[in-house]
Amino acid sequence: MAYKYLVIVESPTKAKTIEKYLGRNYKVVASKGHLRDLPKSRMAINIENDYQPDYISIRGKGDLIKELKKYGHKAEKIYLASDPDREGEAISWHLAHLLGLDPADNIRVVYNEVTKDAVREALKNPRPINMDLVSAQQARRILDRLVGYSISPILWKKVKKGLSAGRVQSVALKLIVNREEEIAGFEPVESWTIDGTFLKDKHVFQAAFYGLGGKKLKLKTKAEADAVFEKITSNVFEISDVTKKQQKRNPAQPFTTSSLQQEAANKLNFRTRKTMMIAQELYEGIPLGKEGSVGLITYMRTDSTRVSAGSIEEAHEYITGTYGPEYAIEKQRENKKAPSAQDAHEAIRPSSVLRVPSEIEAFLTKDQFKLYQLIWARFLASQMTPAIFDTMKVDLKHEDVMFRATGSKENFAGYRKVYVEGTAKEKDNLLPEMAVGDTVFSKDIEPNQHFSQPPARYSEATLIKALEENGVGRPSTYAPTIETIQKRYYVKVTAKRFEPTELGTIVNGLISTYFPDIVNISFTAGMEQDLDSVEEGNMEWVKVVDRFYKPFAEELAKAEVEIEKIEIKDEPAGFDCELCGHPMVIKIGRFGKFYACSNFPECRNTKPIVKKINVTCPVCHKGEVIERKSKKNRIFYGCDQYPECEFISWDKPIGRDCPKCQHYLVEKKVKGGIQVKCSHCEYEEDVQK
Repeated sequence: MAYKYLVIVESPTKAKTIEKYLGRNYKVVASKGHLRDLPKSRMAINIENDYQPDYISIRGKGDLIKELKKYGHKAEKIYLASDPDREGEAISWHLAHLLGLDPADNIRVVYNEVTKDAVREALKNPRPINMDLVSAQQARRILDRLVGYSISPILWKKVKKGLSAGRVQSVALKLIVNREEEIAGFEPVESWTIDGTFLKDKHVFQAAFYGLGGKKLKLKTKAEADAVFEKITSNVFEISDVTKKQQKRNPAQPFTTSSLQQEAANKLNFRTRKTMMIAQELYEGIPLGKEGSVGLITYMRTDSTRVSAGSIEEAHEYITGTYGPEYAIEKQRENKKAPSAQDAHEAIRPSSVLRVPSEIEAFLTKDQFKLYQLIWARFLASQMTPAIFDTMKVDLKHEDVMFRATGSKENFAGYRKVYVEGTAKEKDNLLPEMAVGDTVFSKDIEPNQHFSQPPARYSEATLIKALEENGVGRPSTYAPTIETIQKRYYVKVTAKRFEPTELGTIVNGLISTYFPDIVNISFTAGMEQDLDSVEEGNMEWVKVVDRFYKPFAEELAKAEVEIEKIEIKDEPAGFDCELCGHPMVIKIGRFGKFYACSNFPECRNTKPIVKKINVTCPVCHKGEVIERKSKKNRIFYGCDQYPECEFISWDKPIGRDCPKCQHYLVEKKVKGGIQVKCSHCEYEEDVQK
């Protein structure tokens, strides 16, 4: 049967979901993302003519464009329903251009969740394409092109081919390099504590030295700690003060893109790109048996923590019915919005809290279930009452030496019935009942030396947090940024944290010296605010680009002249090429370091660098176990005698046999440290912290 209306969305999955909602009068097809973009082969920005971009159809999309035009000719009306953000608005604008539609007509359809009600309501209220949103996206695209296609060729000429620079990636790299410099220059500061174990009526509890004569005192040296320790002449202490309070703790707000990426990294050990990919699947629609395909979450690219009145009401009814009225908040908490946040969309929440994760688990993959459960629980918790803790602070005196003990107990779970932020649940820290004048006895008191620790390297979660806090980039840019700096080998991942490579340090140094604005955090954040002003219709995009480009062009001209060719010296490998006899060297490629013959290009011999772990192969007992990397960059272990010996293991063998079954033992990463387990039976040893 012929259709009257054509609806164009971005993804085929979403197209299938929405077509089921709309009936036979509608044809729903996918553009599969952008159809037009700047060409990869040249700058394609006419700087003299107000930075006008020269868009072309993306290679490989020609047949799809013809197909969309064919569908469009048969329809009475075309609706453009790409994603509800800058990028989606730009896709609709490009579609309008290709299909000969007037952007001022009511052709744009926007919805925040892929549900029947939301999509049908959106189709009742189409609007013109928002040219302010399009201008903001275009300005960002042009700025990124001007930076990337101007600085990258200089890096190619002066350092090595294949390098790149970008507004957000260069700031991310600078943060990582700066942190490494802080770590290298860190000088530990000594401090001391005096820690005690005390006894009250057979109840053991912990307390620590607080001060002298009622005044707090920090101990900086062993001499200071010893001087206090010598004042303690017996094990008898008197309770001088007891303070009991109730403490309320509010739940975290619903997820934004950034907070979802951070929490999924911390709780689920998901990489940023994986989180966004799974969130996209949950948003676009999952088949739920007889219910059909349903979008399970709202749009996953948002800076907002705002949620709709309907979702609040539904959550209130669910919480009251499931947990009791005492768990449901009566008055909405104030929505704290970051200064740089875009509030166009709701927070990331379930499209309906009535789709309880455990009830739809059978329809989800393991990872989809984990992420949906996280989003569902976080939103539900945000609509619940605070957790209440009973806290107790006790001061213990011996002469003028004061120790302090603190304890807490959960009095009312509140939102914690559903969700606890972070990776580990807090345990109650109970103190025995005590009153002023009571006597307690010390079992063991000893001074302990401590040294301050250097700042930790950035993980994906903490890097995203730093970029967000500094107003650099937008949620949608974080995943590709992190991927790019690794792909260029500017950073490497060591123990799940980013460490700059020599190449990354060199590139950062050049950009910081010759293009200081590019890596100036406040300048980049200011640029983001200008782009937001364009989106709000308060600034012209050409002026924003021009204000950036004029000083940038001067820096470019200076850099071309002043930057000298940098030779990254090849590190000797310590052995000769078996093909031609020339020395082998260590080179850096896109996947890291490798061995290569110094007689290149005459000799093209290369070898992967293998890392020995000093363990004999547990299968052939001849070869050595070496560390390898899979195509997805995951570490595994194999025998260096492959293919003669096919031993392979994801877990690291430790060179000992199981005392029960004599198979080899391996190390496994578990919560709290590393555990040695048998590769065959259930034997395991205590966790090594």
